[in-house]
Amino acid sequence: MVTPALQVRRSRIMNFPAEEDFHRLLDALTLCVLLHDAQTKAIVWANRAACVALGFSLEELLPLKAPDMTRPEPKYRREIGVAAMDRAITQGPQVYEWCYRSRAGIDMLSEAIATYVPLHERAVVMVQFRDITEEEATRRKLRRYETRLREFMQDLGEGVAVLTPRGKLEYISESGRRVLGVGPGEPLGGVPDYCTPADRNRLITQLRHATSEQPTHAQRYRITRRDGATRWLRITCRRVAIENELNGLLIHFRDISDEVATEEARRTEARMLEYAGRYNAMGEMATAIAHELSQPLAAVRNFIEGAIQRLGQGSVDSAIWGLRSADRQAEHAALIIKSVREYIVKREPTETHADLRDILGDVAYFIELRAKEAGVRVRIEQASEALPVFCERVLIGQVILNLAFNALEALTETKAATGVVTLATAMADGRAELRVIDNGPGVPADAHERLFDGFSSSKAGGNGIGLSLCKNIVTRHGGRIWAQAAEGGGLECRVALPLERVHAPDAGV
Repeated sequence: MVTPALQVRRSRIMNFPAEEDFHRLLDALTLCVLLHDAQTKAIVWANRAACVALGFSLEELLPLKAPDMTRPEPKYRREIGVAAMDRAITQGPQVYEWCYRSRAGIDMLSEAIATYVPLHERAVVMVQFRDITEEEATRRKLRRYETRLREFMQDLGEGVAVLTPRGKLEYISESGRRVLGVGPGEPLGGVPDYCTPADRNRLITQLRHATSEQPTHAQRYRITRRDGATRWLRITCRRVAIENELNGLLIHFRDISDEVATEEARRTEARMLEYAGRYNAMGEMATAIAHELSQPLAAVRNFIEGAIQRLGQGSVDSAIWGLRSADRQAEHAALIIKSVREYIVKREPTETHADLRDILGDVAYFIELRAKEAGVRVRIEQASEALPVFCERVLIGQVILNLAFNALEALTETKAATGVVTLATAMADGRAELRVIDNGPGVPADAHERLFDGFSSSKAGGNGIGLSLCKNIVTRHGGRIWAQAAEGGGLECRVALPLERVHAPDAGV
């Protein structure tokens, strides 16, 4: 007779575990386990974790079949589960998805692993399963997000690329390919290959100085796409190093061609407005200039008539003197016309080094002409030290003219007997400052802030476009313009421009 102890010893010798020991081992696991007979696939045992999860006792589980404890869907038919167990016997462990249904009717989507185990008493298929309902829900949610993100990225004009330490493009997003005009499967080439020659070295420098702490400052580049189209990109990058996953430069680029086109349109519009502003200023000065020209032209006529008379009398020396005097008066008139033409002629904007005092000196002549006609006295107070600025000289001159003419107009409307406009330059708070002060009626204090916002004017019937133009010009130069009440009454307008940094020459050794 074979005793239980002998049976255990024989099973150990045959390397097949005893079923009782195997049950005891599996019962200690938190993983759910069902044992199926290898031939009939009927349940022959279940560990405690499986019984709890399914809500059945072991005795209740034994007679159950797949339809009794599985979601009623075609992919969970008993034949499919049996086929997975058969493969486990012949091919080794099989991993598959199965949906168990508990006694309470709760579905439990599971990852099941079928493993063939030849026990001493009988051969079984051990099915381990764990609830992956939350994991699957998370995966479905992520897939939905990914789909939405892909759809969203289809319309984005930006991309992401990864550059290896050796300079090879290891990855580029689908949207990035569209931005660069590279079709699926086409070789990417090097990042700098898309830049114009002028920008290539600048981009290489930006990539070389990238760090892992924070992205580089965004820079814009003009590129040529694979299809030959010219576009503008804004590029930032930083170094990334994720162990065994990513190492190199993470480059983010965005198509800003529409922004650049809008900026250029605004610049063109601003230039046209500035050009129109100069013509408007000259129109306001036409009467004063005509009066100024009438004097030398009348003198020319008188000198020439006198010279003709003297020639008729035979006095050649007197005639020559008269003609030379006429020539000097004609030259004076020519200088007036030349100064007007040089100011009003349309030119492309050119920034240059200038002293704010000199710019005031350039336009002071026109202001004095207009003031003389209006019966207003002009006082000019120049700073004792240089005020170096980097600017479009004509535009800053336009600002001075507009502010001065606005002050003159205010004094003319009040018909002040002792109207005075003061034009002053000074160094204030580390900036070059221009001050235009009049002793007119001024404007209400609550109007000071909106005076330069457009469609607001200190003149009755004025539209404020000239003052708005002043603000646009000053802001583009990195400066500030504002108005305040003048001491003793009137209005004071100030313009502050950043000083140009002048580097001292290196001392000789």
